[in-house]
Amino acid sequence: MGGEGPLHEEASARGPLEGRRRGEGARRPRSPLAGGLAWEGPAIGLLDLDAFFASVERLDHPELAGRPLIVGGSTEHRGVVSCASYEARAFGVHSAMPSAQALRLCPDAVWTTGHFDRYRQVSDEVMGLIRNRTPRVEQVSIDEAFFDVTPGRAGRDPILVCRELQEEVSALGVTCSIGLGTSKTIAKVASERDKPRGLTIVMPGMEASFLAPLPVRAMSGIGAATQAKLAGAGIRTLGELGRADPVELEALLGVSGPRLRERALGRERSVVRLSSEREAPRSVSNERTFSHDLTEEADVLAAIAHVSSLVGARLRRKGLSGRRVTLKLKFDATTTHTAQCQLEDATDNEAVFGRAARGLLRVAWSPGTPVRLVGVAVSDFSARPTQLRLFDDAPSDEPASAPDPHETRTERGASPRTRAARSLERADRDERMRELSVTADRLRERFGKNAVSFGRDLRMRDASSDTAPMDKDDD
Repeated sequence: MGGEGPLHEEASARGPLEGRRRGEGARRPRSPLAGGLAWEGPAIGLLDLDAFFASVERLDHPELAGRPLIVGGSTEHRGVVSCASYEARAFGVHSAMPSAQALRLCPDAVWTTGHFDRYRQVSDEVMGLIRNRTPRVEQVSIDEAFFDVTPGRAGRDPILVCRELQEEVSALGVTCSIGLGTSKTIAKVASERDKPRGLTIVMPGMEASFLAPLPVRAMSGIGAATQAKLAGAGIRTLGELGRADPVELEALLGVSGPRLRERALGRERSVVRLSSEREAPRSVSNERTFSHDLTEEADVLAAIAHVSSLVGARLRRKGLSGRRVTLKLKFDATTTHTAQCQLEDATDNEAVFGRAARGLLRVAWSPGTPVRLVGVAVSDFSARPTQLRLFDDAPSDEPASAPDPHETRTERGASPRTRAARSLERADRDERMRELSVTADRLRERFGKNAVSFGRDLRMRDASSDTAPMDKDDD
């Protein structure tokens, strides 16, 4: 289609849209692509780069054009698919699929473990093109961004801006699909309707009719569990969700039920937030999959320490400190255990929350059980006052952490005074470790991520899967 994706069928000069030819709307920029109608109200787009990682590989290696291409980890190291070209998708391959399964489905595919520095470079170029059109850009991932081109703010016809963006992105050597509507929900759903190189426009007033025939899973925020609950109530499309009784929805889904109904009716009011305006994520986490199972406690503890250090670096980069620590262990393809604990004070120091995560191993793991994935998350970033205590050994309202895995029973049974002294020594040691971590952060930022490695990192380097890590911030 080469950027010539069709407008949504409802965006025609019929029905309620006719009334917008008169009055104030007549003085707004009119779109020749929408029957000369003027766009009224918010205009929010979502630009989604098509099979982005695979597209960049083809940009750099034109000889791969037309061949099924998979970016992901190898089958020998329990890799997973990060991205599949559309030719590979025709065989049923999709992202997050185990590489072994993808290889069975598409044995003739070309494989690469990926070049993420290059992907970020191209992504930055694309985001720069969007910012040249409007300052209101909210990047949500390496290959997606919302943007606000509301008439009066962007000053031009929103549809033409989207067309021009598609052409400029294509000139970089990759392609994108764009959805345009009056809210983020509409833009997101529309961007998925016509891929690759699609441009789907939902004109103001056509939101409900656009959404109505689509399955409920087409709308973000509705996962498998919510879909199953809705299906049990006879609700399978967004139109049926919009017609549902809000009281019954609240009984079924809690407070999110009526909100989902409003979104299904196209009534969401969205704001494209700059990075400086976005709320802090609810959690920051890292995970690592290992090429072989970890069965020894020392190896699992080292893996937790390694992953905790990655989380700590990201927390400091974001200026966040959290109080809740979550340990995630995956034993096989279907079995995952998690455990949580609450820290007394918020921290970004892996010496502190990493010790808590290692302590949680006693709750989440039985010695000898094979571990294929370790994840650590820090959350609860809300500011809370710290109550000063007269004595260091006074009891706290909340447990400081799970038990320290290196603390012996004798140490746990020491006198309050002895334990207080050891607590002070540990706090001093933790602060020194944080200073060391901050120095390592700066060196890696200047000289590359492999400029500095601790023993915990070197121990895990050969054990980790070769799938490029996709670290997460959960909003």
